[in-house]
Amino acid sequence: MIPYVRQFDFTYGRRDQVSPLIQRVIADNPGPFTFTGTGTYIVGRDMPGARVAVIDPGPEDEAHLHALLRAVKGRTVSHILVTHTHRDHAPLSRALAEAVGGAPILAARPPAQATHASTAMDEEDDDAFAPDILLSGGEMIEGDGWTIEALATPGHTSNHMAFVLRDENALFSGDHVMGWSTTVVAPPDGDMTAYMDSLDRVLARGFSTIWPTHGPAITQVAPFLKAYRDHRLEREAQICARLAAGDETIADMVPALYAAVDQRLWPAASLSVLSHLIKLVKEGRVSADPEPAMTARYRLID
Repeated sequence: MIPYVRQFDFTYGRRDQVSPLIQRVIADNPGPFTFTGTGTYIVGRDMPGARVAVIDPGPEDEAHLHALLRAVKGRTVSHILVTHTHRDHAPLSRALAEAVGGAPILAARPPAQATHASTAMDEEDDDAFAPDILLSGGEMIEGDGWTIEALATPGHTSNHMAFVLRDENALFSGDHVMGWSTTVVAPPDGDMTAYMDSLDRVLARGFSTIWPTHGPAITQVAPFLKAYRDHRLEREAQICARLAAGDETIADMVPALYAAVDQRLWPAASLSVLSHLIKLVKEGRVSADPEPAMTARYRLID
């Protein structure tokens, strides 16, 4: 079982000092995909004139913008970092950049195609998002007393970028790892093979703390990530078991696989099942007729 972390103290719009170099402000946009809302992080010293970075400004929300401006008042925002282009992470970045005097926005290249195959989800892309500086992973971003490393973590989306606060051995994981839930991996842009590879790279880094964009910090990092990974492998085995039992379509599988899950999340669950099946087809373990898709028919390959 994944040791989920779901309880924490917060108030919408309040700036909380959560570590020596990190403050967090949570937007009032709770939902089935955002949990309590988008947690925007401010990295840097809490002293007048200090240069700070803002990670995942969040949705277009005037109240959240004002809360962020109050949180950074008296300091200089030198960088705005965005983990990926979903509308609960990216849209406020341009308004924030303009409000603080033109701080550059840094992110990976936006995906060329839709991040998911269904519009019945809250995880739409911000089609207008355009970073000022493109990241590919490995870049170092520095401010007053802090250094952030860009860490490419594709899978949830092709352009997902996590950020390492090297001074605290901490990872801002965006939606790649979340303490309150598993992560949606939604084709065509989401890729389960890439996701599992990224998860292994994060596990190998030995981080002390993970700060997801949604929910509280993960402090028991290694056991949490191992359980997270094991869950994906278990889900893959469950899908194979459903195929062995005679299920041939995703619509057949989801009610059995996700019987205990809020049905509002079944469209997202269906996409995760599709992503697993695409991986299994690539590995030669499953066949798809005519090709991997939501409506295809699948069979185990003996």
